[in-house]
Amino acid sequence: MTEQATGASVDLILKGGRVIDERHGIDGLFDVAIKDGRIVAVGQHIAAAATRTSDVSGCIVAPGLIDIHTHVYHKATSLSVDPGLVARRGGITTLIDAGSAGAGNYDGLRDYVMAHSPYRILAFLNISFPGIFGFDKGLFIGEATLAEMLPVDRCVAKIEANRDRIIGVKVRIGGLATGDLGLGALHLALEAAEATDLPLMAHIGGPPPSYAEVVSLLRPGDILTHCYRPDPNSALGADGKILPEVRAARERGVLFDIAHGMGAFGYASAEAAIGDNFPPDLISSDVHVVSIEGPGFDLVHTMSKLHNCGLPLAEIIGMSTSRPALAVRRPDLGHLGAGAPADITVLREVASDYVFTDVVGVSRQGTTLLQPVACYLGGAEVELAQRPFEAPFIGAHAHDHQH
Repeated sequence: MTEQATGASVDLILKGGRVIDERHGIDGLFDVAIKDGRIVAVGQHIAAAATRTSDVSGCIVAPGLIDIHTHVYHKATSLSVDPGLVARRGGITTLIDAGSAGAGNYDGLRDYVMAHSPYRILAFLNISFPGIFGFDKGLFIGEATLAEMLPVDRCVAKIEANRDRIIGVKVRIGGLATGDLGLGALHLALEAAEATDLPLMAHIGGPPPSYAEVVSLLRPGDILTHCYRPDPNSALGADGKILPEVRAARERGVLFDIAHGMGAFGYASAEAAIGDNFPPDLISSDVHVVSIEGPGFDLVHTMSKLHNCGLPLAEIIGMSTSRPALAVRRPDLGHLGAGAPADITVLREVASDYVFTDVVGVSRQGTTLLQPVACYLGGAEVELAQRPFEAPFIGAHAHDHQH
């Protein structure tokens, strides 16, 4: 931090917000100076001449939000949604697609979605050659049921040709996703991840295989996504405590991701895990064609839900910025250090009587919601969209609705 930005002038100063930058241990009232699309300085009362200043007092100034689990291969896969809508609605600067595409159709995600989006889009490549091809409202066809659909060599070759955007391997394990192949799909995905020296993101679904069997195979730096899924196949044992295999996985460096989605956030699991000193490492939305309509909605709504579960705001910001950036080995992202891209999300925490609901219909009365106020991508302010699913629960309208 500094008292004054160096140089004669800067393009923009965000003044007086609560700056939360976990990477650099910053949580306090500071200014943020931006020039040529990059962070120049974070400090108190930065006095450099600025082309523009913005008073963000009363707001949270965070590194640009990173949603590490989305599905945005829009119009090419049945489960995917428009990345622009998701980003504008939530003040997201980086979206990471979690295996919508496999080696057989990744080029379309790259050329027709990533290349045309102003937002940064990265991807986990599905070990399944066609990616997630049979997922829609009322439709679920597993993409990892046959070993012949999971050619490791094709996955590896596609990653090697696209390391600028592909940051890991994805596999969906459990229930209909893998069918009788079960853990065999995980072994093939791990083989691809090992060959490319990249992290694996493993979806955990219904049994078989069991949660314990899946996490026991994951390596340091791998990600178990849907960590607070409800029973059957939750992270909890019969005693209501975190399974020993799950705790052992964390101790060796496995990361645990929320990925709310339509079937993967249960209050019984979340509250018991947090109560047993097992918070998530990462917060993500698993936004797709079904979950975008609730109860998950998007990353910011999921952050609000976890905040109302008792997780401190500073940790929630870290779980949605610095930690996902480091998890996908992009240390240039997720922080506000000098020289970093000026990806910034400005949020406001507002009082709200919103009643949150989990994926099995259990509800909890909330007291606050996070609301995007502004978003900057490479120093340029980008448009925000309305959040109609939350608007009736804020301010003057908060008591005009039916719960």
